[in-house]
Amino acid sequence: MIRKKQLIRYIVLGILLGLVLMVQSIPAWGEVYARSVYPVIGALLSSLSHGIPFSVGDLFISLSITAVICFPFYGRYRKFSWKKVLRLEVEFLAWIYVWFYLSWGLNYSQHDFYARTQTPYVSYTPQGFKEFVKEYIVELNQAYVPVNNIDKKEIAHEITSQYRLMADSLGVNKPFKSSPRVKSMMFSWLSSAVGITGYMGPFFCEFNLNKNLLPVEYAATYAHEQAHLWGITSEAEANFYAYQVCTRSANKAIKYSGYFSVLNHVLYNAKRLLPEEDFKELAKSVKPEIQAQSEGVYKHWMAMYNPAVGKMQDWIYDLYLKGNKIKSGRKNYSEVVGLLVSWREKTQIDHLRNSIINQRKDAQ
Repeated sequence: MIRKKQLIRYIVLGILLGLVLMVQSIPAWGEVYARSVYPVIGALLSSLSHGIPFSVGDLFISLSITAVICFPFYGRYRKFSWKKVLRLEVEFLAWIYVWFYLSWGLNYSQHDFYARTQTPYVSYTPQGFKEFVKEYIVELNQAYVPVNNIDKKEIAHEITSQYRLMADSLGVNKPFKSSPRVKSMMFSWLSSAVGITGYMGPFFCEFNLNKNLLPVEYAATYAHEQAHLWGITSEAEANFYAYQVCTRSANKAIKYSGYFSVLNHVLYNAKRLLPEEDFKELAKSVKPEIQAQSEGVYKHWMAMYNPAVGKMQDWIYDLYLKGNKIKSGRKNYSEVVGLLVSWREKTQIDHLRNSIINQRKDAQ
């Protein structure tokens, strides 16, 4: 016999599950959630976790996994039937599922960057892509500065300020916290073993950074994870926003971090798409100091990487992304180049259009 409190709990859970499924099924509802509902939820949850120095989300996930593993043993000790143990475990996981999607996960149901900003996708052409890579490498070389020490408070202030300035034009929510608190991962050693430099904690709207980040990586990684905090789910889009935010900064170290953050994405796509001679010519045009720094960053992370654990994490995360409408899974990371090329084309067209309009006004 189901008790009254238990029945009420099931009804509430059923309603919330239904709501989640409805938002996932109706694109307009996904936009309403991302633009109007999530900023309120995000502000509330991040305020609750702000004053706690460690990652509340990491602790919650650790305790939840422990509970799921240990509860069957506790249930047998209390002489619960296996049916009851299974029912309670399924209910617990269902509540976590609901919490994840209502607190942040329904942002997966919003329109993508191209739709939000009305930016046409620019298909690949050898000439257009080669021009983009050349322009990028010139700007990368010009932006280069040695980054040995960083001011984390200045980076936090600058990144948040830049998001506030560019939010409307680039289709991202304005910051709902003036000074969001970044947390260090509770298990940085494990994250390093699988190549994770940072992640968004959805349950309490925290963003966490790996304490093993190198100075040159910090600003761009901070901006990337903050993009997730403002409701961006796509990894490619978060990379794109990190690039835009950092490269617009007057702080030279932050600016360079932004350019450096997409170097491997650009060169990977150039190697895959361009003739070998063209790729070698472009790769050689990168400053030797930057090439050495890129190799140093690679060696830094590979020294901590565990291939077996990393492959398992990649497989799980790939399933997670595909399950949340990121169809390309982890390959989505390299799509940042498509976003950069398309945005470059759009801004050039907009600039030309505005110039023509201004010339006509002057002629009148």
